[in-house]
Amino acid sequence: MSTLSDSPKTQIPSLLHKLGKMTAIRDTGLLEQSLLKTLCPMLGLLESSLYRTDDLTAAVRVLHHHQSRVVESDGLARSVERTEQIYNSVDVPTEVKELLENVRLLGKPCTRKRTQASDLLIAYPLFGGREICGYFVFNRDREVTLAEDAIIKGVLEVFSNYYDLLDASQRDRLTGLLNRQALENSFDRIWTILSPTDDAAADPDGRRVPSSSRAHWVAVIDVDHFKNVNDSFGHVVGDEVLLLVSRVMMAELRSSDLLFRYGGEEFVALFSAPTADDAREVLERLRRAVERHSFPQVGHVTVSAGLSLADPSELPQEVLSCADRALYQAKRTGRNRVCDYQALLASGELEVPGYGGTELF
Repeated sequence: MSTLSDSPKTQIPSLLHKLGKMTAIRDTGLLEQSLLKTLCPMLGLLESSLYRTDDLTAAVRVLHHHQSRVVESDGLARSVERTEQIYNSVDVPTEVKELLENVRLLGKPCTRKRTQASDLLIAYPLFGGREICGYFVFNRDREVTLAEDAIIKGVLEVFSNYYDLLDASQRDRLTGLLNRQALENSFDRIWTILSPTDDAAADPDGRRVPSSSRAHWVAVIDVDHFKNVNDSFGHVVGDEVLLLVSRVMMAELRSSDLLFRYGGEEFVALFSAPTADDAREVLERLRRAVERHSFPQVGHVTVSAGLSLADPSELPQEVLSCADRALYQAKRTGRNRVCDYQALLASGELEVPGYGGTELF
């Protein structure tokens, strides 16, 4: 595999073309994949990783990129690329962790010899503003040349600047949460992540059900009587309540869970939990946290939530509609509670909508 230093005259136009394609992407997850796919061929790499960190510098997500050559039965070889994304419990190898700590302390790329191999482990910092928010990590049998170093730093800077712009466009200005447009734009990618693979089973109705370790859930959450808050205290206080509610809810969710401000006082959460009982407990914990919180001037507010299993055999919008129906039932039966759509169906409190009866927001 050729590298940038082997033939710069031919590689530079290719790099510029890939940067052009990168900045045409409108999804932050795909943008991260594009970064690794851009740098790997330039550096002659078959594997690389992108580690993302939280405010406490702990690794919360890692994206691994692998490239290999497969020889077909007809003798022709083809290149195969795959990416693997890991949330929560990110197991960072000790030698990688030690290298990243050096990068964090020095604020610049670092290299070390791998313990069980003869090649080098190399890491570059990824900046978000002035803070390190991640690391580009790879290993190979030789040091990075000056030309390669300049290219890596340049590509990472372009990526970071564009990522920040793209991320800002997908954030709600008041709460900083992902917005409705981000949810709708990302549905295909999110559903791919949520969908089970071969470990899926089928229930008696033929619906695909994720195994217990892979079950994911969609919740629609609404601030109760929020109109009264605006009418009694004004929109400035109302905005403060929404901001604090979002902060309280985020504190109860894991870093891998996704929380969106869907509009007004409505929020949408996507998260994983082994069972329906576990999923309800996640939302109950969130509900209780909001109920306990003392809001300036207002005092106490509550939230209601509707929950639905993220069944990959259904359209995302249909699952959202199921969660919304469960939310409506929570509102109708007293508010400040959590209702599970599948449980409501089982108890007969709700009926499966007929063909063409899907309720959307």
